[in-house]
Amino acid sequence: MLRNIVMIVYVIICIALVIIVLSQEGKEASLTNSISGGGYNDSYWSKNKGNSKQEILKKVTTVLGILFVLIALLLDSKFF
Repeated sequence: MLRNIVMIVYVIICIALVIIVLSQEGKEASLTNSISGGGYNDSYWSKNKGNSKQEILKKVTTVLGILFVLIALLLDSKFF
């Protein structure tokens, strides 16, 4: 019974991880932006990076990734 509950939580984490990773924007640090200065150097979002949507998604991705690995190891162990 406990294994089934952990497996359901694992599947929910997997689906959430896929959705969050796909919703993130790609890095725009190409060579052209580096040379022309087209980066985010003086914008509002670069100064408040910790509060931006992308930064929150990055933190959630990290937490879900850690949970993904831990639950995978737990399911693989002989605990159940």
